[in-house]
Amino acid sequence: MTLEIIILILSSIITLSIGLTALLSDRKSATNRLFFLLTFFITIWSILSYISTLATAENLFLVRLTMTFVVLQNTTYGLLIMHFPEDETRKILRAEKIPLLYTTLVLLITVSPFLFTGLKGSGDNTSPVPGPGMALFLIHVVYFVIFASFKLIAKRIHTPKSKRSQLNILIMGALILFVATPFLNFILPVFSSNSVIIRYSSVLMSVFSLLIFYSIIKHRLFNVKALVAKYLSYISTFLVVIIVPVFIGFYIIDNVFSDENETIKLIAFSTLTVLIAVFFEPIRVKFNRVTNKFFYKEGYDPQILIDDFNNTLVNTIEIEELLTKSALIIQENFKTTFCTFYIRETSYFSERIIGAHRKYPEIEGLPKLQEIALKLKKKVYLINYISRSSEEKELGKIMEDNEIEVLARIVSTLDYSVKGIGYLFLGPKKSGSQYSKQDAKVIEIIANELVIAIQNALRFEEIEQFNVTLQKKIDEATKELKQSNEKLRALDEAKDEFVSMASHQLRTPLTSIKGYISMVLEGDAGKVNETQKEMLGQAYFSSQRMVYLISDLLNVSRLKTGKFNIEAKPVYLPDLVNSEIEQLYEGAKAKNLTLSFHKPDKFPTLNLDEMKIRQVVMNFTDNAIYYTPAGGKITVELKETAKSVEFTVKDSGIGVPKDQQHKLFVKFYRADNARKSRPDGTGLGLFMAKKVIIAQGGSMIFESKEGKGSVFGFSFPKEKLEVDTKQQN
Repeated sequence: MTLEIIILILSSIITLSIGLTALLSDRKSATNRLFFLLTFFITIWSILSYISTLATAENLFLVRLTMTFVVLQNTTYGLLIMHFPEDETRKILRAEKIPLLYTTLVLLITVSPFLFTGLKGSGDNTSPVPGPGMALFLIHVVYFVIFASFKLIAKRIHTPKSKRSQLNILIMGALILFVATPFLNFILPVFSSNSVIIRYSSVLMSVFSLLIFYSIIKHRLFNVKALVAKYLSYISTFLVVIIVPVFIGFYIIDNVFSDENETIKLIAFSTLTVLIAVFFEPIRVKFNRVTNKFFYKEGYDPQILIDDFNNTLVNTIEIEELLTKSALIIQENFKTTFCTFYIRETSYFSERIIGAHRKYPEIEGLPKLQEIALKLKKKVYLINYISRSSEEKELGKIMEDNEIEVLARIVSTLDYSVKGIGYLFLGPKKSGSQYSKQDAKVIEIIANELVIAIQNALRFEEIEQFNVTLQKKIDEATKELKQSNEKLRALDEAKDEFVSMASHQLRTPLTSIKGYISMVLEGDAGKVNETQKEMLGQAYFSSQRMVYLISDLLNVSRLKTGKFNIEAKPVYLPDLVNSEIEQLYEGAKAKNLTLSFHKPDKFPTLNLDEMKIRQVVMNFTDNAIYYTPAGGKITVELKETAKSVEFTVKDSGIGVPKDQQHKLFVKFYRADNARKSRPDGTGLGLFMAKKVIIAQGGSMIFESKEGKGSVFGFSFPKEKLEVDTKQQN
């Protein structure tokens, strides 16, 4: 009998302690509350079952009271199994309103003669006699035990493999409690008329308690592992440091110093107390380590994990390498089946899934998952902590379908309604254990640390990709530019060839026209009156301008082909300038302009290309006439200094805009106001003038102010170009 009582007491203590631990770990959880009630009713039923076997026929009430707790036990079990892991008590009570009313009826029957009419036999051969209410009791058993057990099995079938471990434990417990226990407590006693067997039913309760205990250790049933570990640590310390030493120490002191005075005993007791106080904390720490090692074989040190993680973030910049290494660290510490990162699309890359291994499947329902996560506005979701609300339930379904146990959002702001960078997904733990709230906190820290690192990696990736893209575009643009340049060069060559051919073809007839006009003006074809002379003079002047234009075109063509040559010979500039100016007097007079040139009396002779210098003088003076409004003044000046000779044409014309002056001597360029004033210009005169002057060692003279007039001219150094007339003579 002593062994039976010890087993009963130990089983009751263990079972009730486990239930109380579950309740204390989360008092708001309906699942934890129901489990506590189940362990409480099992404990009371077990004690009553044992006491009822010792009762006589006059104590039939104990047998009936035992059945009352059987009904309560069955009801609690059914609610727990059918709604596991529901977190809201109100929903359970609302869903089971009618069955609970039926339970109330059955409870009333159990304490009445309708369930057991009496006891038959005597002593150890006593057994209860079923009454008419047994049918109602069995219906209650069918609904709350058998139906709930089938629902538990169905849940297991539709639950991912990673979460079946807890359900397997509950199924094994159900088989023990509601198959073996009724067989020992009811069927055998009734048919064998022997109630002694009931006394050993507490052994089954012990087995059930041990299964739940194992599930707490191995699979974190009800998430009370930390609490159980702490309890065991303190209980073990209490037994080793206080209970055992106190009993042994007091026994030795009381016997060894039995004849000594009370002072020696007091000193001995005080010494023992000091020793207990000194060794309590070191032994407690030791037991903490032992229990932690036992309960957390798959555990990790959060600080070491975060340190390793930060080291990787600091030393890695490439996004693929960064996330792969991070996934390996997370996977190794949490001992999870997979760790996956989802990164949204960027400027250069589409969305990506990066992880420690490439064996994981694509995430189905990802768009819907993201949509729900944005609405819920949370950062970390543990599947075993997801509530039964419609949105979280839908999110949990997607996570279950993809065997995802943890979802963490990687977002850089506290406003979780924004999309963020991406997500971190963790699969089930290899041990079958669930993720705890402490795990969630560590994962949230990791997600926060990842934000800046991933942003930096993505920026680096964008810069790197931008450089690649830019180089590619530059190569493509360079290739297109080369092709366009080749086409332009071919067109330019064709144009130069055409200009050269046309200029040669035009030059001969123009020379002939100019020659005949000159003969007519000189009277070779008869007397010419003043009107005819004026008209023929204009024709001659225009022909001369056309000859100069053709010469410019030919010179441009010669520059391209490298045939532009300077044919220098002694030139007396005063006579050259005067002859060119005389041709322009009539044109200036027609525009009501004052054109003046004071021919110097004495001037050095220079080695110059006469024809080309004539073109320059004509171009500068002709431009001044065209771009000076009526009533204006043009002054042509030729002067000698100590080191150089200078030719300038100063006008009061339209001038050149300041912001366009630097382009003025570029081929085919004309200032905006010049194009409006003279649309038929070519932009070649000034370009060729500069080429001619520089080719002969001279330099350009140019000053201009828009609306105020311009000064165009050239200067030559006397030292290099002056001709010694004495030697010639």
